Amino acid sequence: MNALEEAIGTLCKIILPIPEESYHGNPEASLAVCTLSSINLLKKFQNSEIMSQISIAGRLLSENKGIDSIIRYLSKHQNVTTLILCGKEVWGHKAGHSLLKLHKNGIDENKRIIGSTSPDPYLTVSEIQIKHFQQNVGIVNLTNETNFEQIIKKIN
Repeated sequence: MNALEEAIGTLCKIILPIPEESYHGNPEASLAVCTLSSINLLKKFQNSEIMSQISIAGRLLSENKGIDSIIRYLSKHQNVTTLILCGKEVWGHKAGHSLLKLHKNGIDENKRIIGSTSPDPYLTVSEIQIKHFQQNVGIVNLTNETNFEQIIKKIN
């Protein structure tokens, strides 16, 4: 990332603050949910009984730091074996797209997600953490699905 991109990112955080929220459910659960940019969908998960079946529900807003956070969580909580990817894709960043490409292709020698068309798909997590994600976590791709009831049907 160059200095201009960093400055723009800092300015956006000040002008358009976006709360980075996640909600913890059952620490023994094998399921995690990512609602991409859909805050209202995340709130529905937070306030539902389904959280007893979910380890964590959160959003993914960036193709780099956000994915790093998911990979770190999954590496630390190895009981999670399924990630439900739902909600509206993040315009511009295409964070969901990058997460799917990471799962399928991994990273190159520069730690760039192979096949990603996102603007800055560079990660800081280790290759061991990425391999764990690729080999031990399945993704149910419901990208752009925002109907809570339809998502719940896929979970149950």
